Amino acid sequence: MKNLTEHTTVQPLFQPFQLGALALSNRIVMAPMTRGFSPGGIPTEDVASYYRRRAEHDVGLIVTEGTGINHPASVSGSSIPLFYGEKALQGWEQVVKEVHTAGGKIAPQLWHVGMTRSPGDEPNTEAMPVGPSGLALTGEKVSEPLTTKEIHDLVSAYAQGAADAKRLGFDAVEIHGAHGYLIDQFIWSHTNHRTDEYGGDLKGRTRFAVEIVEACREAVGPDFPIIFRFSQWKMSDYKAKIAETPEELEEFLTPLVEAGVDIFHTSTRRFWEPEFEGSDLNLAGWTKKISGKPTIIVGSIGLNGEFTSGAGAETTSLDGLMERFQHDEFDMAAVGRSLLMDPAWAEKVRDGRADELQAYSRESLNNLY
Repeated sequence: MKNLTEHTTVQPLFQPFQLGALALSNRIVMAPMTRGFSPGGIPTEDVASYYRRRAEHDVGLIVTEGTGINHPASVSGSSIPLFYGEKALQGWEQVVKEVHTAGGKIAPQLWHVGMTRSPGDEPNTEAMPVGPSGLALTGEKVSEPLTTKEIHDLVSAYAQGAADAKRLGFDAVEIHGAHGYLIDQFIWSHTNHRTDEYGGDLKGRTRFAVEIVEACREAVGPDFPIIFRFSQWKMSDYKAKIAETPEELEEFLTPLVEAGVDIFHTSTRRFWEPEFEGSDLNLAGWTKKISGKPTIIVGSIGLNGEFTSGAGAETTSLDGLMERFQHDEFDMAAVGRSLLMDPAWAEKVRDGRADELQAYSRESLNNLY
């Protein structure tokens, strides 16, 4: 294992970050990772303790696993946490209290899986998957396209989640617009064949995301931070792109900025890969350059294998990450698998305890460390 601080200091990652009312002690973010330890959609005491432990060990901002918005087909699985209903929200309120008691900051990720859900999936087996055109990510017709009224209802459900996040004491809210889930299914031309105002060109396909951000902004007011997570790749197609050029990326980002996004969480599989030909900038770097907004970088940070490979991974240097930070390509760094299995990862990196860092094992998915 290469020493994480062998060549380049990581201390800049442990400088404070301030955006309006959001004051973070450092730039380390816990990336959202679906865990499935919330029976009946209700986060338990174990879930609260899981997040608290990261706050205790110097994670600057925790973004929760994806939480289902108030729609019968929002998640696929009976143990995926929900973000509606009295019991589920009480569970999240306890999570917030524990994280805050430990000195941490936390944001829920609002999620709808869209057409990645299979007919008959729990928790609502009678609910059909929904999407812009009723198409699975592979292109097959599964259900009818969403009506305009159904789209408006979904927008309202996201806004309700954002309002509840603020009411429960969360420090920000993240909207999951990545990886081929519902919002991304509208953005991606492969799954959006609509000819109305929610389809067609990139501007039309982005309209659903824009209306969600606008509704969330109205629900939480001007000072509550809204994070928007997006990706080029999809779970079904790692080479997919919603923007083939920087110009197209600008066409996508600009209306989202105008709608009220404060921070972009740019999901890549490998953070070190350039996004477009002719430049070394990755997706976070391009997004920050175009939008002027802070960005969160993510994608196999501190490990030598991407999470979508389904395999284990060894620890590796953060030199490349720090080089991009020095070039002002991003503001925060989101860490997934390393924090999933080791609550003290950030603390160990901060203190130069590289010899204590652990390789990632898939078995860690079965536990709440």
